[in-house]
Amino acid sequence: MIKVVANYKEDLYKRYWEYRNSHFSNEQSYFDRQYAPDGRPPVFITSESWQNIIINPEATQQEKHDLIALVPVPERHKWFRSMSSSQALAQSILGNLKIFKDLHTLSDLVDDDGLDLFGEAQISSDNFEMEFKVKNLGERRSTSLDGHFSGDYQIAIECKLSEAEFGTCSRPRLKETASNYERKLCDGTYSIQRQRKERCSLTEIGVLYWHYVPGLFTWKNNIDHHMCPLNKNYQLVRNILAAGVKNGIASARNGHAVIIYDERNPAFQEGGDGLSAYIETRKALHEPTMLRKCSWQRIVQLMKEKSILSWLTDQLALKYGL
Repeated sequence: MIKVVANYKEDLYKRYWEYRNSHFSNEQSYFDRQYAPDGRPPVFITSESWQNIIINPEATQQEKHDLIALVPVPERHKWFRSMSSSQALAQSILGNLKIFKDLHTLSDLVDDDGLDLFGEAQISSDNFEMEFKVKNLGERRSTSLDGHFSGDYQIAIECKLSEAEFGTCSRPRLKETASNYERKLCDGTYSIQRQRKERCSLTEIGVLYWHYVPGLFTWKNNIDHHMCPLNKNYQLVRNILAAGVKNGIASARNGHAVIIYDERNPAFQEGGDGLSAYIETRKALHEPTMLRKCSWQRIVQLMKEKSILSWLTDQLALKYGL
């Protein structure tokens, strides 16, 4: 598997460097180093990071501004500057579809199991937002969704590219230098620890994940778990809660979460950590269809079939091989 992952990233990085040299041949100063395909992707300098978004060469200044503004600078991920940024890819595809009023065409997508990807949700450019802040889970720092369709039935979107796994809970990984380390640290189990009153250190400070989990999952919150179910599946669970909790009620009728991934990524193939987490989390749901997935390849293919934004699909093929 290690060799397969290495080959996957090697192929991607080679493509990125070729894209950099063909599309930015006269703008080497935009990057943090000169041509050096040494096992890492090209990275833009901070002031030019917006150039990692694929922009219509014929776009008006207003269209360019609106596209870039979909993900404000403070909301950009740490490595947004890297050509391997899944956030920049999402902004290039979903962002352009929104700006040019074509997002509704994605309502024809089916997921990997043949279900309508977005189910009952209204899919349009008008009710879509990137880096949407979830406000009802009691978090000190709100969950931020890569994409979100609002409405009576809502969709939480998580976008991946070359990531090896989904985000895990940080509490078992705290360093001793962390503030209030003794109270925050978790040993990876769902049990009362370190004189806390709650089994989860996040519950202890008012985060509501475990308040809502039993309403959507088979995991009970009033018993110990030798391995906390949220530890390795943390990001997936948060996205499902973001879609399934509304007005204080957790229900599959409120919405579902969608994962968009690169089908070439070994992490989302048989035996991969991403796919394993997806399967485990889905099996634990009372209603498994609350978690669905679809590849970027399927989205791009639909765009080609419908002749939507051909300039974008051309560039996606060159930059990402999609």
